[in-house]
Amino acid sequence: QVQLVEAGGGLVQAGGSLRLSCAASGSISSMNGMGWYRQAPGTQRELVASVTRGGTTNYADSVQGRFTISRDDAKNTVYLQMNSLKPEDTAVYYCNADLFTRYTFTSKTYWGQGTQVTVSS
Repeated sequence: QVQLVEAGGGLVQAGGSLRLSCAASGSISSMNGMGWYRQAPGTQRELVASVTRGGTTNYADSVQGRFTISRDDAKNTVYLQMNSLKPEDTAVYYCNADLFTRYTFTSKTYWGQGTQVTVSS
């Protein structure tokens, strides 16, 4: 069984920074793309940032230049460095990963449980 566990959320003032991490564990053989999504109350989940296996990154326009996604494949971990945070960044942040397990020949996307980020004005 594969688990994705997020950490690093919390309460921060506007202009501050947080670093989220998401560690995948279980019978993982290889990781494909990884990403971060967020969902604020009353809204749909939206893509924040993603990184491919080759390291190509993609960002939502609203976070471009403020957030940085990175991955450490040796640790099966993806990070999201969030700088210059704004109140509108307040949401539950979810990580996901598309990966192969040792028991499957096709990849599958897994999700973390979410971590709350609250930015006060």
